[in-house]
Amino acid sequence: MQLLIIRHAPTEDREIFATTGEPDDTRPLTDIGRKKMRKAVRGLHGVIPQIDLLATSPLTRAAETARIIGDAYGGLMATEVRELAPGHAPESVLSWIKAQKGHDTVAVVGHEPDLGHLVSWLLTGKKQPFIEIKKGAACLIEFSNGIAQGKAILVWALAPSQLRALGG
Repeated sequence: MQLLIIRHAPTEDREIFATTGEPDDTRPLTDIGRKKMRKAVRGLHGVIPQIDLLATSPLTRAAETARIIGDAYGGLMATEVRELAPGHAPESVLSWIKAQKGHDTVAVVGHEPDLGHLVSWLLTGKKQPFIEIKKGAACLIEFSNGIAQGKAILVWALAPSQLRALGG
């Protein structure tokens, strides 16, 4: 199985959005963030031509990012996965991933620092994060010898600017 891990695109400023009185879970992407993500997804599509399952955190910014990704992949609908919301342990995300083993390429959209922790743990088996995923960035890991912590192999990691450059 290949696991494509994507951080949501750039969002409204947290402090400015807080003045609206709306919960942070509803903080949206900026117009520029949407535009940058559309271009990045064109690059992503060139590297990963097919996604079998697209999952997203329930937070607005991740769901909006997943919608942009899904549109670029022919209208692929995103499944909301609560384990991708901030604050969930990597073990709970891994349990969800294991349940998806019938899919070749699974894409997840979520948040930092949780995604960086997840990737680090899946690669090394240790809970010492060493990867930070920038807004709009993606990385691809692969499980070839079982889906478990410490068993993943990093195939690539691309910054948002690299994805946009690939998108032309």
